[in-house]
Amino acid sequence: MKKFIGLLKLEFKRIFSNSVLMAIFFGAPIGYGILFGYVYQQAKVKDLPIVIVDQDQSPATDKIIDAFEDNEGLHVKDVRPVPGNIKSEMPSNQYIAVITLPNGFEKDLLQKKHPEVRVDLNMANILNANTASNQINTVLMTINAGIEIEGLKKQGLHPDQAMASYESFKINFNKLYNSTGNYVTFMLPGLLAAIMQQIIFLAMALVFSRDFEDGYFGKLVKESKSSIYHILLKATPFLLMLPFMWLIISLLLSFFNVGVDILNLPMLVLTTLLTFASMFIGMLFSIAIPSQLKATELLMVISTPAFILSGFTWPTSAIPELITNVAHFIPVTQYLSGFRKVAFYGGDLASIGPEIRVLVGIIIVAIVAMAVLLQVKINRLAKISNNQLD
Repeated sequence: MKKFIGLLKLEFKRIFSNSVLMAIFFGAPIGYGILFGYVYQQAKVKDLPIVIVDQDQSPATDKIIDAFEDNEGLHVKDVRPVPGNIKSEMPSNQYIAVITLPNGFEKDLLQKKHPEVRVDLNMANILNANTASNQINTVLMTINAGIEIEGLKKQGLHPDQAMASYESFKINFNKLYNSTGNYVTFMLPGLLAAIMQQIIFLAMALVFSRDFEDGYFGKLVKESKSSIYHILLKATPFLLMLPFMWLIISLLLSFFNVGVDILNLPMLVLTTLLTFASMFIGMLFSIAIPSQLKATELLMVISTPAFILSGFTWPTSAIPELITNVAHFIPVTQYLSGFRKVAFYGGDLASIGPEIRVLVGIIIVAIVAMAVLLQVKINRLAKISNNQLD
């Protein structure tokens, strides 16, 4: 035991002597967590710039313009009588939409000719375009309803009758689980989980490959020829440091008021399994590829698209089955699936049973594979050393 503690102290020295590893391990979760938190801090997309081309310049169009100016999701950047060269302005001014109120709009309204309001959407950013489209539609439908009801009132109907005649039925949306549509609540936990998987991958990719490159592994083999011993030795420092990093992540979620329940047993189990699965996959690559650069590059290939393929933001039903089958065995995919069940839907351990089973399977396969592969390398190195002595 004393020998193991001595080697453990050397492991800590070697880890902390690698400034790049330390910057990634401690800096990435904190730095990216704060960065992404402030990016999504506004919680909703607001003040999307629009241009209104008011060709009619009548009281009716003035009323519509006022309604757009009162909408918090839209910002009326300009009102003009003619479009001008709006197509060339849109890229530089980032207008999300151009709304054209045609000439004779009010007259056609009064004559029941149903004038057309043209909306040109900037689809370069689909999220902004969809948000703007919903907001514009809400404003115009509200104005449209108001005009119809006023018309019925002028025909002699009582206001209540006019309202009832226009509205055959009412629609009441009850938003669940993220009722405010808060982007911090939606995006930040998933992004931080993906970042944690990535930094664990990168950190563990160096633990054995570095030893192979600088010859330190030969010294370790003289201390023990058991692969399990060396795996435990390399994993222990990170098992001591990673809970501290997860604590920082939970504090970041609290700081940015992410309204989800993460302090519970199912979440602890999920986080623990993600940690072990990511660690052992990283260590497996570190053993299989005796080059720090190549090991980290290959793990980056896996981890970079992991968040997109996880189904957290884009539904897996819209992704080709071959790709989803591969993504199924990336730890963060299972973690984020379970995270949503626990944090948003209030699920228990039974509800995340499928995710737990896959993560445990990944851990077992990775442990067996790296134990066998490392033992082969230890035996080969010991054989070479014996031949040299003979």
